[in-house]
Amino acid sequence: MTAGKNALDGQVNRADAEASVKRNPHPDFKSVEASRPDWRDGVSFAFSKSPNPDWSLGDGANDGGESLQKHHVEIDPFEEGRPSVSNYKLLISGIVPRPIGFLSTRSKDGTSTNLAPMSYTQVFNHDPPIFGVGFAGGFDHAKDTLRNLAESRECVINMISEHFVEAANMTAINAPYGISEWVLSGLTPAPASKVQCSRVKESVFAIEGQLLETREFDSKATPGQKSGVLAIIEGVNFWVREDAINADKNLIDPDVLKPMSRLGGISYGRTTEGIEIPRPDFSSEKDHAEAKFLLRPKADKQ
Repeated sequence: MTAGKNALDGQVNRADAEASVKRNPHPDFKSVEASRPDWRDGVSFAFSKSPNPDWSLGDGANDGGESLQKHHVEIDPFEEGRPSVSNYKLLISGIVPRPIGFLSTRSKDGTSTNLAPMSYTQVFNHDPPIFGVGFAGGFDHAKDTLRNLAESRECVINMISEHFVEAANMTAINAPYGISEWVLSGLTPAPASKVQCSRVKESVFAIEGQLLETREFDSKATPGQKSGVLAIIEGVNFWVREDAINADKNLIDPDVLKPMSRLGGISYGRTTEGIEIPRPDFSSEKDHAEAKFLLRPKADKQ
């Protein structure tokens, strides 16, 4: 089978997979968007109090017990007749907000580059810096990002900010292998230092990464098929915009980063407000009056 035929088959499979997800719930999205308020520009990140600043040991939830009056629905992810796409839609709407790893990759021979947002992204360690990126589907129908990453074993993980979210979203297009998402998005490639692929110049924070290993998963819904790949990546170099980093080079200002996250469906989230709650210290908490009634051995199922 020719490389061109493989690429075409992969493109058809990706298009079919996207159609089956039915991610966009709006038949006429532009009409829905036109009915919504304009984007609130110039919104600064701010801190508020926590929901209950007077919370004390043993108080439990801060909703006065309201959540205890609600009932839960139990879902078996593999119950008969449940399509795997239902689990996908459930998870991406419930595990939120999710950071978006905006991956820049390059084929091993350098003839093709790719730029794509990956919302199955998380940091897992700091020494060394370790990141995990998940890909739907196996190597037999690998997305362009995964194909390049597996071949070259390099990438740049760029974080997405408000000022280029539309451009980043465009790179999720199911274009054929070899079509430049850089051109479609209008974003600017900038040189990296320790990897060959480019970083996104517009990104406030970017991580040069080298692939350590991959793990491919067998589908339980469709035995015999591969359902996903986890890539484990080591961060080998950081880039931070100078107006976003502190003097010690260890804190990024959220009011400059203005990170965007993924929610369910086609929804994104913006981070404009935070709260601060100090981490409790047992040596001081145990001396509180309430503690003598609460400090007891763990019981069954606790």
